Amino acid sequence: MKKLITAALVSFSLCCLSTAALAAAPIKIGALFAVTGPASFLGEPERNTAQMVVDEINKAGGVKGRKLELIIYDTGGDATKAVQLANKLIKNDEVVAIIGPSTTGDTMAVIPVVEKANIPLIACAAGMKITDPVKKWVFKTAQNDTLAVARIYEQLKKEKKSKVAILTVSDGFGSSGREQLKGQAAQFGMEIVSDDTYGPKDTDMTAQLTKIRGSQAQAVICWGTNPGPAVIARNAKQLGLTLPLYMSHGVSSKKFIDLAGDAAEGIRLPSGKVLVADLLPKSDKQKAPLLAYIKDYQRHFKAEGDHFGGHAWDAVMLLKGAIERGGDTPAGIRNQLEATRGFAGIGGVFNYSAADHAGLNKDAFVLVQVKKKDWMLVK
Repeated sequence: MKKLITAALVSFSLCCLSTAALAAAPIKIGALFAVTGPASFLGEPERNTAQMVVDEINKAGGVKGRKLELIIYDTGGDATKAVQLANKLIKNDEVVAIIGPSTTGDTMAVIPVVEKANIPLIACAAGMKITDPVKKWVFKTAQNDTLAVARIYEQLKKEKKSKVAILTVSDGFGSSGREQLKGQAAQFGMEIVSDDTYGPKDTDMTAQLTKIRGSQAQAVICWGTNPGPAVIARNAKQLGLTLPLYMSHGVSSKKFIDLAGDAAEGIRLPSGKVLVADLLPKSDKQKAPLLAYIKDYQRHFKAEGDHFGGHAWDAVMLLKGAIERGGDTPAGIRNQLEATRGFAGIGGVFNYSAADHAGLNKDAFVLVQVKKKDWMLVK
């Protein structure tokens, strides 16, 4: 009889331990970032930030008593590879949500995969087409290029400049930006007097800039991600082009200044507020999280936390909030993401809804200018 009781107690104990182990199983989150390749200036800070935030969440006890397990894969900025890795995260790793990818092209390629699998995706790329039209399982943290274009055009209108030249990269991000630059021109009274493109791997854009110099343009707007825009800045300086040069938010980091060197001086672009966090008024809802993020990133990586790493910070924190409110199932996370209101993050104050999976308005952008190898607010 004693042996039976002992066996029963052992069995019960093992059952309890097994149940506890299951209850404490980590919540698996996938991440796709371009850590290497041409877009590594996006993916590396995103990777660093995502892991940093997850580690801090786990150190503080996790989410509802459970640790987060972040499974990161490097896409290299390759859309085909991004699709393969998305499938791996879903089928092999059994993640409940995915953060990333870093680029618009990779993200657009991955969208059919997550939509078919009913897995929420929080993209870190900016292209408007990612969430417009709305896809049930797809959200984003990077500010829309729609808002970035409007911010530039507003400034040009304020300065009574109406003739612009546009120079856009021939990839997903550049195509989306070009579409917005052309689509919003009439609304702001802008006339596009030169419309040209360049390739993602091009190393000299002198021909396009020479053509612009011969036009009636009063300003030049370049739309792309590094290194192309830095090459354009240097080429413009070499040509002695004195027209105001605007860049997209796709180069919103110190990396652009490093690449462009002295040619970066005076260049303007719309950016998230992280570049000028210390210049924001105390009343700004984002100031506290921005300063905390910058300090945290500096402590971990001996570098400045930037606009792009901020996209990953927002994605992880948005997932954390969704899991806290709606549980760890993909459907529960998706529903709570869509219900998110008033979340003050790095990229802006997010208000998602059934009709809006981008969640930001034009207040997410400030206009910044390079002065003495640093970013300053344009007032």
